[in-house]
Parts: sequence; structure tokens; C-alpha cells
Amino acid sequence: MTGLIDIHTHYVPDGWPDLTGWAGPDAPWLRDDKVIMTGAREFRALTAHCWDAALRLADMDADGVDVQVVSPTPAFFHYGRSGAEAAEIARIFNDLALEITAPAPDRLLPFCQVPLQDPDAACRELERSVAAGHRGVEIGNHVGDDDLDSEGVVTFLQHCAALGVPVFVHPWDMPSSPRAERWMARWLTGMPAETHLSLISLILGGAFDRIDERLRICFAHGGGSFAFWLGRLENAWHRRPDVIGTSEQPPSHYLSRFSVDSVVFDERALRLLVDTLGADHVMTGSDYPYPLGERPVGSVLAKAGFLTPDQRAAISHGNARRFLTGT
Repeated sequence: MTGLIDIHTHYVPDGWPDLTGWAGPDAPWLRDDKVIMTGAREFRALTAHCWDAALRLADMDADGVDVQVVSPTPAFFHYGRSGAEAAEIARIFNDLALEITAPAPDRLLPFCQVPLQDPDAACRELERSVAAGHRGVEIGNHVGDDDLDSEGVVTFLQHCAALGVPVFVHPWDMPSSPRAERWMARWLTGMPAETHLSLISLILGGAFDRIDERLRICFAHGGGSFAFWLGRLENAWHRRPDVIGTSEQPPSHYLSRFSVDSVVFDERALRLLVDTLGADHVMTGSDYPYPLGERPVGSVLAKAGFLTPDQRAAISHGNARRFLTGT
């Protein structure tokens, strides 16, 4: 299979200015052995694929990927800091992302990050980054206890819609507990749950009713557990309207308002996404270059015998082109 557009990959620069002097001792830094550190805590070991365009392009060629969307690693969002601090961190990393993708601007498409806790600053950084060459924005799925239907986030999403900038939503900052720390459960259960929760906040919180339909928004990791539990959500909306949200329409009405990626690792799960959302709302993703990503990229899509040729083309590249360009 050729011609893939991979909508879900990440970068990390090979070093960045020291942030600890003004952003605090828990600001991220890169150890000599290429491990991201937050204070004295190890976060993630890296390989050069995170920043080396030549290595990325070689892997893309091996997997038949024409284009990668290259997004921030959520550990650098820093929504818990002041808006000014997060804006400066976003500026540093957004500029470094342009350096990483510069060797292949038609194949490596950078998405910026913004200080989402400060809507005005987020809109300013979005405009600056897009003017500098970023093709979209990646945001986390919540800001503290504020979900995507909060007034500030809705203001930012409205701005993205007005500017025609695509939005990629990635789960982050999953709750921790002794139970969640076993077996990487924060990633195995927390990520799907967080993505599901942020999606239903846009629906039940009435955000989709307030946001311009021009907004192009995609949720990572197949939209989490949303597709599997749509029936439960729909049932609750009809049976308990006294407590279930403020949306003008039932949840199924909003399925055309968002897309998801294909990072589900199982043909049966991909079939559920296609059956629930439609093949025109699913895009190829891989979570490259991290160990839990899909390699070769598009493996599940390649095995999905239930897809028609038109559906396969849409998921492999057609939907992503519309997401990126609006046409």
C-alpha cells in the first residue's frame, strides 16, 4: 500500500534551552543518554527518530507513508503553569519543530502547541505558529478540571474554525492511582477513557452547538472508547434528559462533527469505527515513533478486508487531505 498520510506522529527536539531557571525544577530537560526528565523523574527514553528527519523519512519510505503530521509530545503542554510560562515553552518548542521538519516541508507537516489555559495567549501563539509554517495544532483533551466544553477552550476552538486550522486532540495527564500504575494501565485504560470523556464533553456540554461547523477536529487513538459506548450514551440522553447534558440533539447527531485516527491495532476495532462514524471520518495514524505505535504504519488498514476500495483510499489519504486543507 502506498500513499499513506499518517495523521498521528510526535517529535521531541534533540535538546532545548534550560527551562528550570524560570519555569521551576520540574521543567523538562533531556539527559545525556536521551531520556526526558521532569525534575529527577524519568519520563521517557528517546531515539533519534524523534528529531532526525532523515531517519523519519527512511521509515516513511519503508512503510509507504507519503506524509506525516508531526505533533508535539504532550508532556510539554504544561497547562498547569501560568499562561505566560506555557506560552514561552510553546514558542520554544514550536520553533524547534520547524527546524526538525524543514528538511522535507512537503512530507513532514508540523502541528504546533499552545498555552490552552490562557485562550488569548493560545490564539496569539496559534496565529504566530501558522504564519511561521505550522499546518495545524495539537491540544490536550483537558486543562486541569476544565474539559473541552469550557468557555476558554471553546473560544480557542472557535478561533481555529475561523482561521481554518485543523485541530488534533491527544489524551494527556491521565489520573494516577496505585491501580492505574500497574501494567501501564494509565496508558491502556486511562488514555481511552480520557479521549472518550473529552468527546462526550463536546457533545453533552453543548460545545458542538456553539462552535462553527467549519471546525476540523480529530481525536487520537480511535476516539478512545467512544464508538463502543455510543449506544449507552444515546440511551442515557433519551432516558435521563434531566441530568444528561445540554446538547440540542442526541449524541448520534454529532458524529459528522469530528474524525478519529486508526490507532486501534485490531481489524475488528477499525470495523467498529467505520460502522459507527463512517469511513469518511477515520484517518490513518500510527503514534510514531513511540514503542506502543503501529509499525508498519497502516498494518491494520492493510488487513481490513471489509473495506471497499473507495473506503480504503479515504482512510489512507483522502480524509487526511481534507482535514489538512479543508478541501
